[in-house]
This record gives sequence, structure tokens and C-alpha cells, in this order.
Amino acid sequence: MTPIVLTTGDMLVAAALIAIGSALSFLLSLGLQRVLLVSAVRMAVKLALVGSVLLFVFGHASVWLTIGLLAFMFTAAAREAGSRQQVRLGLWWHFGIAGASTVTGTVIVVLIGLLTGLQPHPWYVARTAIPLTGLLLGNVMNATSLSMNTLLSAITRERQAIEARIILGATRAQAMNGLIRQAIRTALLPTLNQMAAAGIITMPGIMTGQILAGMNPLAASRYQVLLMSLIVSGNLIGATAAAYLAAWRLTDSRGRLRLERLLPRLQKG
Repeated sequence: MTPIVLTTGDMLVAAALIAIGSALSFLLSLGLQRVLLVSAVRMAVKLALVGSVLLFVFGHASVWLTIGLLAFMFTAAAREAGSRQQVRLGLWWHFGIAGASTVTGTVIVVLIGLLTGLQPHPWYVARTAIPLTGLLLGNVMNATSLSMNTLLSAITRERQAIEARIILGATRAQAMNGLIRQAIRTALLPTLNQMAAAGIITMPGIMTGQILAGMNPLAASRYQVLLMSLIVSGNLIGATAAAYLAAWRLTDSRGRLRLERLLPRLQKG
């Protein structure tokens, strides 16, 4: 079975659906029509650019092009992972922890996927390495961001309780372990929900895309299982690293809580 190739007419149907949605927003006074149209145009332009870049990279089969594109993706993900928190560490520490956690979680599971289940030849071939990295990177980035946001907000909110535990003899790890565990659980919740719903409530996007591309449904389900395993593992690594590194940064060698290391404008409230 050959892949289904979408035509210009199919793209016009997609555009018409967006236009209908905008019209409904206007008629119902939702105020979403401008956002919907702008978002749709930006999405189409960005995806077209990404497709063009990937077509160029795949066509040249250069390891340096692959590395360069992956480095750009990691840099953008590090910025995004650290830009959504309500409470933040100092600039370099904040984005450094977010970036290091995201990259670490992603690289580990990408290498596992490339060297075991997928095994492309060579293992770093762009057609496999870049899409796999992009899929896992986005998920790990979200988990890292959720973990940091939950922990930093909780530490700020529970400052007095943490300091009381430390005064009573608890180490910094003991004083914050409950908050760290909660941050990691919160970061993994969307992925666990997705895994629980897969195959019963919803058909995952990876499996759906492969079936539409002509792959045998059973083979597509095996890919989905492998990729979901990589996703949850990468998310766990990234969320855990982010939580422990953030907690470490907010304490010193004497076990004292150091909230002055948060950005001044975000310490209040």
C-alpha cells in the first residue's frame, strides 16, 4: 500500500475548516477568530519551512548537517523549557538546569531507540535521528517545564514548613523530598494519562500516522509501544533531573534554604 499524498485541494479543505471556525467564533462573539487565523498561518508556514529544511538535510546525508539541526532543536527546547515557569531561578541557572535536564533525558532515550529497536544504518542517519529526536524532545521539554514549575512554586509557597524541618534536624533532601516527588508525579501525569488511554479511548498519533502512511496496523502498534516507552523514560529522566537540580540550587552546603537565588521580581506573592 502506498502512502496517501495530500493534494492542493486537500489543503484548501483544511483552510476552509479554519475559516469556518473563525466565522463561528465571530458569530458567537468568542473573540478567537484573529488568534485562530494567525495561529493557523504561522503553523502552516513553520511546518512548510521545517519540511523544506528536512528535505534538504535528508538529501545531503551529512552528519554535520544533522548535528547542526539537532543542536538548534536542543537550544530552542532549552529556552522553551525554562520560559513557562511562574517562579524562576537566576537567568543562567534557570535555563541551564532546564536545558541540561531536557537534553539529558532526550539524548539518553534517543540513543537507546537508535541503537536497539530502530537500528538505522548508519545509526545517526538524519531520516531516523531527526524525527525521533523531535518527537522525544518535545515531550521531555514539557515534562521538565512542568517539574520545575511545580517544584519552584511549591518551595516558594512552603518556605516556612521547609525551614522548620531543617531547624528540627532534617537534611535539605529530607526537607524537600515530598515536594520533589510531587513535582515529578505532576510532570509525568499527562504522559501516564496518554498511555492509559492509548488503544481504548484514543488511537495515538504515531500509530495513526503510520497506518495512514500504509504500514500494517500490528507493526504500527509495535512502534507505538516502543516510542511511548521511550517517551515516558525520557520524561522521567528529564523531570527528575530538573527537580533535583532546582532543589540543589535553592539550598547551600549547610542545608539552608536560599530563596534569594530566585529572580527578585518573582520572589513576591
